[in-house]
Amino acid sequence: MTGTTSDGRGRAALASFDWRQYIIYIGFAIVFVVFAITLNDRGFLAPLNLLNIFRQTAIISIMAVAMTFVIGAGQIDLSVGALVGLSSVVTALAMSPAWGLPWPVAVLLGILAGIVVGVVNGALVAYVAIPSFLVTLATLGIVNGTAQWMSDTAPIPIADETFTFLFGSGDWGPLPSLLVWTAATFLIGWVVMRKTTYGRQVLATGGNAVAARFSGVDIRRVRFLVMAVMGTVAGLAGVLFAGRLHSGRFEFGAGSELSVIAAVILGGTSLFGGRATIMGTLLGSLMIGLINNGLTLANLPTSQQFIVRGVIIILAVALAKKR
Repeated sequence: MTGTTSDGRGRAALASFDWRQYIIYIGFAIVFVVFAITLNDRGFLAPLNLLNIFRQTAIISIMAVAMTFVIGAGQIDLSVGALVGLSSVVTALAMSPAWGLPWPVAVLLGILAGIVVGVVNGALVAYVAIPSFLVTLATLGIVNGTAQWMSDTAPIPIADETFTFLFGSGDWGPLPSLLVWTAATFLIGWVVMRKTTYGRQVLATGGNAVAARFSGVDIRRVRFLVMAVMGTVAGLAGVLFAGRLHSGRFEFGAGSELSVIAAVILGGTSLFGGRATIMGTLLGSLMIGLINNGLTLANLPTSQQFIVRGVIIILAVALAKKR
């Protein structure tokens, strides 16, 4: 009798198991195994190649953490790619002979550029009630134009070795500095989302703004903060781009907003807000990097890489859990 009861419970648990909510984990494992088998002779599993995947996705991953809060709150930010370019230009200019500022000041100015744009975006979205899509679409153009104007569309080299070591090019012990920055960002994001009142307010605002307001949540404050923090993190990403590539260019980050948003949605965060997962975002970002790396090793033409990448992302999102 006991055995029958246990079997019944096991079948019930199996029947109630919804694999869709784990699709990003399943998809990541499948893609990894397929590439490991088909590209093993091309060095896919080589430690250096796997480490390069982390390096190549690190800055996208960092921005994706902040974007998880933005989308979780029911908003969107299209200006982050252009803001990365502006921040890198400001950072490089600050250390150039023309300005002659020390690298700590340059870093602060680069991040400050992101803060200013993020605050403007947040104020327009939260307090002027302009849809975030329209606000950030407009600031994308403004920020990109400003970066081009400040740099005269030319790259600005960075020669400060201490800066480049700390922000993108160096290794802190056995770990690349970019990996350390990524780990720290994800840890902070996970704690804030899962363990704080603010994280719950973000999801409540994105899930049902009216109900959140009646529950005492200041939804305008939440919307302002998610946009302001997104700008700040994009400013940091620009500093890391400058450190990794030893220069500032307005093109840095161009189009990265699409990869950032794709990583967040692929990871299981609802595009309509109310549901978000930091761990899923990490896997979503790594999965995009995994796909890019595998397709490059497979020597597919760029046009075919775009097609395959798009198909894989659509399939993953289509199979994801719907609520």
